[in-house]
Amino acid sequence: MGLIAVFQALVMTPPLTSPSPTLSRHRISLFNKIQQLLFSAQAWIGVVWLLALLIALPILVILGQILTNSSTTWQHLAETVLKDYVLNSFWLMIGVGLGVTVIGVGTAWLVTMCEFWGSRAWSWLLLLPFAAPAYILAYTYTVFLSFEGPVQSGLRAWTGWEWGDYWFPEIRSLPGAILMLTLVLYPYVYLLARVAFLEQATCTLEASRSLGCGPWRSFWTVALPLARPAIAAGVALALMETLNDFGTVQYFGVDTFTTGIYRTWLGLGDRTGAAQLASVLLLFIFGLLLAERWSRGQARFTKQGHSAPLRPYSLKTWRAGLATLFCFLPVGLGFIAPATVLLQMAIREGAGAWNEEFWTHASHSLILSGLAALLAVILGVFLAYGLRLFPAWSLRLGTQLAVMGYAIPGAVIAVGILVPLGWVDNQIDRFAVATFNISTGLVLSGTIFALLYAYLVRFLAVSFNSVEASLLKIRPSLDEAARSLGKTAVGTLISVHLPLMTTGLLTAAMMVFVDVMKELPATLVIRPFNFDTLAIQVYRLASDERLNEAAGGALAIVLVGLIPVLWLSWQIHRAGPQHVTK
Repeated sequence: MGLIAVFQALVMTPPLTSPSPTLSRHRISLFNKIQQLLFSAQAWIGVVWLLALLIALPILVILGQILTNSSTTWQHLAETVLKDYVLNSFWLMIGVGLGVTVIGVGTAWLVTMCEFWGSRAWSWLLLLPFAAPAYILAYTYTVFLSFEGPVQSGLRAWTGWEWGDYWFPEIRSLPGAILMLTLVLYPYVYLLARVAFLEQATCTLEASRSLGCGPWRSFWTVALPLARPAIAAGVALALMETLNDFGTVQYFGVDTFTTGIYRTWLGLGDRTGAAQLASVLLLFIFGLLLAERWSRGQARFTKQGHSAPLRPYSLKTWRAGLATLFCFLPVGLGFIAPATVLLQMAIREGAGAWNEEFWTHASHSLILSGLAALLAVILGVFLAYGLRLFPAWSLRLGTQLAVMGYAIPGAVIAVGILVPLGWVDNQIDRFAVATFNISTGLVLSGTIFALLYAYLVRFLAVSFNSVEASLLKIRPSLDEAARSLGKTAVGTLISVHLPLMTTGLLTAAMMVFVDVMKELPATLVIRPFNFDTLAIQVYRLASDERLNEAAGGALAIVLVGLIPVLWLSWQIHRAGPQHVTK
């Protein structure tokens, strides 16, 4: 509020004293004309489209690689490993898609429509795996299930077996990667499915009961079809994150498009080959988006009737036990077990887990996350408020283009940004050398500018959605009242909307902050020299099999990831009970 007050004092109000009333009136008139020009529909649409083109530039660069001639590296990749990239990515999507659907939909139905031991607590506990990135689960479970780990050591101590006397599943494999990604991504489906179940008209479900449908039949024939669009959206989000993952698949030795892009760019030094791999991955994403849109477009289910308190199915004895176990397993495996292992490793490592190197990387992460969150919120407010002022189709189309980056994997965005920024850097350097005989170096692609650009392309949608939802809750009559009192568009935004949007702005900043803290693929490719983050530190130490040293950074990322989870849990708790007992 202090910054808002300063802005109002300096810009929005005329000075209290003036050497000349005529001069003051001229200044006010000039300011009003400038403001009208800047905040006209044409100016707003132009700025939004400029922003949309900047956001879409990396994607356009990658798509343009499809039309270029294939490099020798690309031909080598196509003949050797491209088939593995396609098959592994495909099976990863199939496995994760099935896993998140079963766990997400099943737990959402249980905590929404059933009453059993601790059902209300499970409604928010099931969000905890959101806090841990998949690559951190991969590192912790490797320690937990390795030959020297507590599971196999306990098994040998209990049975007396030695090495080679027994078979134990290998966690560092494709099924292991599917399990890790499923445990951290099912909350996407759980949240959307639960909201869909809560919003379904009670009379529809009561009608199915009156016709003799039991819990399972009501679920399969009524509730599930009504929730299908929401479930499809959640699965699509989970699959996009699956294709974006790098740390898990790289550590488990599963060759996918993201690992191929990284190896081709940094290992082979071939930008064209990496960009062409990224273009194939982009086609995967577009196919996924089209499938999700088609699924929603084919739905013809509607709900009718009032929304009354839900009367849950009461589960007793062994049914309640199974429901509790089904809810506990994803929480225990996706959060409690890895958090416990990390804490034990950090305690065992002692002060070394939080040494000077840790604090340096933590400061880098805080700087990047804070700047990205601030910029994302500012741009999100600009886009959302523009749609409120001028709800034209051209502005809405430009806004949709500006926020489409969330569907694009970080590795693709990284390649799409470094190619044009590298070209601009070369042009600037040539001009500086020719004109001033000074080499400027990589002023864009070699600084945190490129990183912030990548973060905004990827996470602007997170900020925009939260800000737009907050703006939609403000009645248009408040805008009209502010205008009738002489407030301009900017004055109305600052004095009326922003104070009412505090919760939404904090949510947007918090979500972007945490997403940037956990982001690995884009940061790994774009980061400037000697500017590692916590995510990079954890990845580097884990790759060197120094997992105990990585525990401090990994635990810090998990603790930061808990912030939006606890916030969301509090919102669910504040909403109150959603059903009544019999």
